[in-house]
This record gives sequence, structure tokens and C-alpha cells, in this order.
Amino acid sequence: MSGSDVEKPVIVLFRHDLRLGDNRALSTASDSGKPVIPVFLLDERVSGNSRPTGGARRWWLHHSLTALDFSLQALGAPLVLKRGRTEEVVSTLINETGADMVVWNRRYDPPGAKIDEALQAQLPHQAIASKSFEGHILHEPSALKTGSGGPYRVYTPFWRALNSMPDPRDPLPPPRALKRWPHGPTSDKLDDWVLLPKHPDWSKGFAEVWVPGEHGALDRLHTFLDDKIRDYPEDRDRPDIEATSRLSPHLAHGEITPFQIWHATKIPMHDGERAGASKFRQEIGWREFSYYLLCNNPKLGSENYNTAFDVFPWENRPDQLSAWKHGKTGYPIVDAGMRQLWQTGWMHNRVRMIVASFLIKHLLIDWRSGEGWFWDTLVDADAANNAASWQWVAGSGADAAPYFRIFNPVLQGEKFDPKGDYVREFVPELAALPDKYLHQPWTAPEDTLKKAKVDLGKTYPEPIVDHQRARKQALAAFEKTR
Repeated sequence: MSGSDVEKPVIVLFRHDLRLGDNRALSTASDSGKPVIPVFLLDERVSGNSRPTGGARRWWLHHSLTALDFSLQALGAPLVLKRGRTEEVVSTLINETGADMVVWNRRYDPPGAKIDEALQAQLPHQAIASKSFEGHILHEPSALKTGSGGPYRVYTPFWRALNSMPDPRDPLPPPRALKRWPHGPTSDKLDDWVLLPKHPDWSKGFAEVWVPGEHGALDRLHTFLDDKIRDYPEDRDRPDIEATSRLSPHLAHGEITPFQIWHATKIPMHDGERAGASKFRQEIGWREFSYYLLCNNPKLGSENYNTAFDVFPWENRPDQLSAWKHGKTGYPIVDAGMRQLWQTGWMHNRVRMIVASFLIKHLLIDWRSGEGWFWDTLVDADAANNAASWQWVAGSGADAAPYFRIFNPVLQGEKFDPKGDYVREFVPELAALPDKYLHQPWTAPEDTLKKAKVDLGKTYPEPIVDHQRARKQALAAFEKTR
């Protein structure tokens, strides 16, 4: 049906905004009074700086789309699934439905933004109204400039500038109802997209930890604010304590917005809670800074921000890279982190820094190898956060950690997992070791190892590198970038 003989619908494009609440594109469509066609468009073209969605995020996407469709059905307009090139799919939808308006929420990863810009340029030629909205970050990157008019390179002045701007807008409530378009279009079947792993199914542990979807996101936020915000400044670096929000995958998929989080942490609180909320908002600021860096440096995920690192003498060590990926380095805190990642699709942020430092500075393996592994295995894999964080640890990024800051994995483990609960959970073969030796089992007496049923080199690996020797080699290599 052309749609010429009925009221013309509006198409709402969903991508990284899988929610009803605080969705300006969806609210605008609802307020128009027109029939609404919600469409999730999976455009996985690979060109230039883009790459396919990682495996862990594909798992999340499947379940998030299921949740979104359920919510949209309750409002009266089921989700339409389409796969292909954005411009072609939208053009076909317009021809099939007679829609005269297309709306969406903006993306800020360079490949996605480029596709949306092309769509916005195309639609006027078809006499189609279009509009895009913010929602993924608090402020447009172009709104923040240094006194000289250039982009910020250091987080602290960026954070000050961000806080000097008008307070972020209040979030919007979800629409109460949507007018359904009764004439199609047809939808792909979600199972046909094969987003879930099958042979083998490595995602079995994911469902024990995560509830993808908007309701899961809001539950996470409320639990964090009710139970964890007060102790957040002191406990956030402790992987043995569930002290963080774990909102990152929900933010990555747009099941919740930074506006909703910002507003929720600005409501009246007790003194201790205010301190925790302030610290947590700074972490939202780091996410903003990461997107700011990516928008100003589109190749952040593939090229050194600091070009002095282009001469860094990276090592090609496939066996050590494999040991790192699979949590078999012989350093318990590193191995616990990598196994948590594989089992749950997520890793505590402090441990992310430890394992990244180990790969880069102990093994001298290119940060891009680690960034690529995280891209495929993290449910919160994010083009901005992932790239900016890896470059920060490497020393090649903006406001980066000094090249000579080389985490000692033993001391990091003892400081942030003092009772060994984290290591014992994810490296159970060491569970019976006394706390004294848990983070450095190679120092334990033979009878202690035997009693704990630990056979180094067999039941648990010997360290693949010596910390002190690796540190000296790293410092010598990093001197070449100065």
C-alpha cells in the first residue's frame, strides 16, 4: 500500500537507543499524532573505520531487541526488524508505507555518524521530513572548545568546561501509547539474524549476571543508588565487592541515557550519598570525554593519538597473547580478570587497567590487540570508551597514564583483592592457597602448594614473564617514544 489514501506514518529508527523512556525521537513521533513505525535497522557494512559488532554485544543485542519489542507491543506499535544499508532500507520503507517523516537519535561513532549524515542529505530529495536528536551523550562535542578554540586534550579542564555549561536537560517520560500503522511493513525474524552463539555457546554464564533491556537498566540504576552510592568512592576499585553500577552495557545499547543517570544523581541525598553521586558523575564525565576524543579523532581505535608512539617496538608474541586472552598468564589477578571477561562478558574497571597494563607493558604487545579482544568479548564494547581507555593505559592517548607507570600485578591484587575473594571466584584452582600466597603462588613453599592441590605448570601456569625483568624491558622500550 502506498499510504496515499491514509494518514502518512512516521518512521522511528532505532540503533543504539533501545528504550522508550527519554527517547526524543520516539516521543516526537508519538506527539505528532501520526501512526508510528518503529524500526531497528542493523547496518553492518564494513568499510573505512567501521567493523562488525562483537560477539558479546550481539548476544546482548538479541535479548535487548526482544525486550524492546515487548515494550513497544504494549504501546501498540510492534518493532520492525530490518537489515541492510541504511539509505536503501529507509528508501524502501518510505516507498512501501508512504511515510513522510523519519526521525532518529544521533550517533557519535564516526562510521555511524557518516551514515546518518548521508541519510539526512538524501531524504529532502524524496520530499521527506527528517530530524535527529541528542540522547547518547550529554553535550554535543562541537559545543566544547578550549580558550584558543581547539579541542581539549586533558580530562580535568574538559570536566570543568562540561560543568560550566547549562545543566543537562531533564529526561523525558516514555510515551503512553503509539498509534499503530496497520499496513505492515514486514519484519525480519530476529532468530534469522543469528546473533546468539551456538557452536559452541560461550554465553551460558551471561544470563546469570545480566538482564538486557530498559527495565534491567533502570533496576540497575535504582539498586546502585539505593545500596551502593554511599560507599562508591571508597569501594569502586575493589573487584571483590559489587560496588559499581554495572550500567555500562545498558549505556552502550542506549537502554538508559546519561540524562536519566545525571538527573537521578542530582536528587536530594544525604551527605555520604552526595559524595558518592559526585564521584559517579565524574565517571559519566569520562565517558563524555571518550566520545569527545573519538569525534575529534575518528581513528582513535586504530591509530596512536600521540604519534610519538608510532615508533614503539611492539613484540609479536602469539603464544603470550593467547595466554593473556585465556587467563593463563600465571598472575592470578590478571587471570581472574580475563576469565571474568570470558565467563560474564564484563570486567571490573580496576582490573581492566591491570590486564591492559600487563599486556602492553609486561608483554610489549600492541594495545590494538587488546582493544580488539575487548571489542569482541565485552557486552559493553564501545567505540569511544574502549579505544580511549586502551590508549590511556598505553600512554599513547590523551591525558594518558605516564609511560613509566607499570602496574605490579602482585601488589595490585593484594591491594584491591586483599582477601582473595575475586581471584578465588574466577581462578578456583588456587582457592585453597593461603591469602599470603594467593597473588603470587610461585612463592609458596612446596608443602603449601601440595596441600592446596596446586601443581605449578600443570594445574596452574608458572608466570609467563618475570615482573622486574619485564618492567626494565618496558621502560627501555618506552624511552624510544620520548
